[in-house]
Amino acid sequence: MRKKPNAFKILISCLLSLRTKDSNTKSVSTKLFKIASTPKAIASMPTKKLEKLIYSSGHYKKKARTLKHVSKEILRKYNGKVPHTKEQLLSIKGIGPKTANIVLCFAYEQCVLPIDTHCNRIPNRLGWVQTKTPEQTEKQLEKILPKKYWKEFNAIFVLFGKTICQPISPWCSKCPINKYCPKINVKKSR
Repeated sequence: MRKKPNAFKILISCLLSLRTKDSNTKSVSTKLFKIASTPKAIASMPTKKLEKLIYSSGHYKKKARTLKHVSKEILRKYNGKVPHTKEQLLSIKGIGPKTANIVLCFAYEQCVLPIDTHCNRIPNRLGWVQTKTPEQTEKQLEKILPKKYWKEFNAIFVLFGKTICQPISPWCSKCPINKYCPKINVKKSR
């Protein structure tokens, strides 16, 4: 039997991942969770100790404040349980739409679209949508992308965006869908 995902660990890892490489997020999360893996443990941890634990994730002072605030709110408003609706998650300062959707998708297996910068940029380049923000892209993709693809969409497009369809100078020469892509807003490619 498969182990149930830990919503709190998914939430905290996502908050730590902002502006950080995945490999770094994984090592910082692992280190943190060995010492504190519950809202109570993080909320009660001295800020300096938390900052030291997550230092290598970058923006560690802001992230420490966010982790402590989010943990305290989960304790105060939700009895220590990570909420399972988007509205409840977004009601906690520090949790944005992408993070909320990641928690809903991967912790609670809900059918949602976690949209980050890659998942926003690539559908725009492909001409699937004409949007400016991840939130707008999410709403447009919900209308055109069959739900059966929603769960895998984030993982596939994030990897594709990091390796092939990069923000500046994408690797169009290596792209398996190059001949089908209108390359909207691509100034220079490799």
